[in-house]
Amino acid sequence: MLALPGSAYIYQGDELGLQEVADLPREVLEDPMASRTTKEKGRDGCRVPLPWSADGPSYGFGQHVGHLPQPEWFAAYAVDVQEADPGSMLNLYRRALALRSELLVSDDLHWVESESSVLHFARPGGVRCITNFWAAPVALPVGEILLSSGQLDQVGCPATRPFGCGLV
Repeated sequence: MLALPGSAYIYQGDELGLQEVADLPREVLEDPMASRTTKEKGRDGCRVPLPWSADGPSYGFGQHVGHLPQPEWFAAYAVDVQEADPGSMLNLYRRALALRSELLVSDDLHWVESESSVLHFARPGGVRCITNFWAAPVALPVGEILLSSGQLDQVGCPATRPFGCGLV
């Protein structure tokens, strides 16, 4: 998504790899949808305060417990934990955003023919985005890998890749 032209929108928590907190108890829900029906919980599962640090009553969101309860698994997704991990989702997003502003200055894009499981497009300056949606690896073109969401067999060489996106 960040290699595509146009505006990019990152929803709260995407940059940390957070998922919706689906098991919030009904009594803590604040979304008006939850008060109008017993079937729908509303958006509160996506509005749980972000974890900034791995400890504290609100994982660094404030001095007190957040307005919506944060699950214990949030500690592993906290910003301070991910900043220390070069392979974290947060650092992947930061590198992708830096590359986007550095390399992707034009709105031009053209699709590259590829396998049915692969989304492949090219941008000016030789930048390519290749996303493999299947578990089977695919061959990459020769070039420098600038960003990948996972390990490659051989960085900077024709390689195979199990899933994700690489800029070449």
